This record gives sequence, C-alpha cells and structure tokens, in this order.
Amino acid sequence: MTSLPIISVAGLNSEDPAIRAATAAELGKACREVGFFYAIDHGIPSAVMTSAFSNAKAFFALPLETKQPMSIKLSPHNRGYVAMADEKLNPEAGADMKEAFNIGTDFPEDHPDVVAGKPFRGVNFWPPIDGWREQVLGYFDACLGLGRLIHRGISIDLGLKEDFFDAHLQEPIATLRMLHYPASAGQIDREDGGAGAHTDYGNVTLLATDEVAGLQVATRQGNWIEAPHIPGAFVCNIGDCLMRWSNDTYVSTPHRVRPPEQERYSIAFFLEVAPDAMVDPRDIVPDEQPKYPPISCSDYLTYRLNATYEHRMDGDAV
Repeated sequence: MTSLPIISVAGLNSEDPAIRAATAAELGKACREVGFFYAIDHGIPSAVMTSAFSNAKAFFALPLETKQPMSIKLSPHNRGYVAMADEKLNPEAGADMKEAFNIGTDFPEDHPDVVAGKPFRGVNFWPPIDGWREQVLGYFDACLGLGRLIHRGISIDLGLKEDFFDAHLQEPIATLRMLHYPASAGQIDREDGGAGAHTDYGNVTLLATDEVAGLQVATRQGNWIEAPHIPGAFVCNIGDCLMRWSNDTYVSTPHRVRPPEQERYSIAFFLEVAPDAMVDPRDIVPDEQPKYPPISCSDYLTYRLNATYEHRMDGDAV
C-alpha cells in the first residue's frame, strides 16, 4: 500500500439502502485493512473549514501570557491549552514539538453532568477574540454531524442496526483539537518530532490539514507512507476504543507527524461515545470470544490520557 483510500461518504445520506450499504462496505474495507481513509463529499462547506483554520491561527498568535491561564493543566476534563513540548504522544521518544488547544462539547455550568463533576463534562476555556467561540462551535457541530454519519456507516458494515451508535452519540465525549507545529525540520533529529508515533484513543478521528506536509501513517508491512493534503477532505481514522469494541475487527493504526519544513496547522476532531457508555465487544460481535472486558468509555479514555500528560485527567488538575 502506498496511499490511503478515498471514500465519498455522500452515499451514507442516500435514501436508497443499497447505496448506503455499498458506501458502508467501502468504509468497512478501509477500517479493516488500514484503519485510515480520506472522507470527501462530506457536506461541510469549504468556507466553514477555512474559517476554522483562521480561528486556529488567531488563537496561537495570542501571547503566551494570554494562553497560559487557559492551560489544560487547570482542567480535569481534557480542555484547554497545551504548551509547546508539554505533550508526549510517544513517551519513550520525548516531547512533541507542537502546541494545541482542546475544546469539548459545550456544556453550561449548570448542566447536571457538570454540576455532578462527571468525567469529561467540564466547561470550556474561551479566548478573548470576538466571534471566535460562535464560529468554532459551528465547525464543532459540523464535525459532530459528520462523525455521527460515519458511525451509521460503521453500523451497517458491522451488520448492526443502523442506529446502533445513535443513543451513545447524543451527548458524546467529543474534542476539537487545534494544533500548531513550528517549522522545525533540520532542528529535530526524530522522524516523529512533530507528534510522536501513536494510535488515537477513541472511536473515530476527523482531521483537517493545511497544505504543509507532515502526517505519516504506518502500513501493515511496517513502512511509513505520507498522508498528503487533499483540498476539502478529512483524513479519518479508527481509534483504539472502536478497535476494542469491534473485538479487533477494525484496526487502529499508528501515525506520526514529522518535523515540518514550514509552520503547520491541523485541526483534529476526536469522537468518542457518552462517558457512561459501556464498550463491550459482545454487543458488536456476539458470536466471537471477547478479547477485552467491558469498560466505560470515560474510564478507558482517562486511562489512555493519563499516560500522555504529566497531569491527570481523573479529577486531579495539577
């Protein structure tokens, strides 16, 4: 394999069950064989995507003294600013040369889950930029709609009821992550110096990239291939939680970001299910011996995130 499959996901919106099934089969083939694909014809306007990148650049251009009070270290809910080199996606390789900003599902302070202190149910930090919150939440909602659609395709491919994931995605754990990589090629001797080689933790990731190269995906043969920018497309991949839930029917594939030649921006949307949803392979493949015990989505995600940051995501924000 030398390139990732490109899938038109518009067929998942078709009223014709045969067209939905054909698109889902194409999706499932990619999820089984490589765990990555490009999603095109997804219906999110280019202007919405362009605006999201403009807002990301505006955020990262803020002075550090403005960004630090929004630090992710002050949130037990995986929200806020990650300073340059604060994250280690591959702890054995060292710190990643990037900064990030995480936004979760936007709950008000009086939401019952927020008041109860449920995991991943906190409030967001918002930068002091006019119109920023409204525009970014518009992009967030668009990505959530696409993520739900892809889950419907996954349900069809796995032979489940088409709405299997719907109830779990009403108020899911969803994280919009803006990423900024400085030009660092030639300064870092690690091939994964931008972002360490890793797999994603959740169900599905939707990644929008700019035109600067950097993302690489591992093949089953152990080689790294480029995942170049395709205008208007999302790079989508399966995360560890869905791999676990599907009893390894789908694969979660390592990927990395090499130090870019130029300043690079990308925007990832990580979609998990609701915190209390039980991830149990017996629900998806009842005829197979389960390889993993049941676990709640929030417990699994907390376990994975705590290996990435020096601070903890289970209520200890220091």
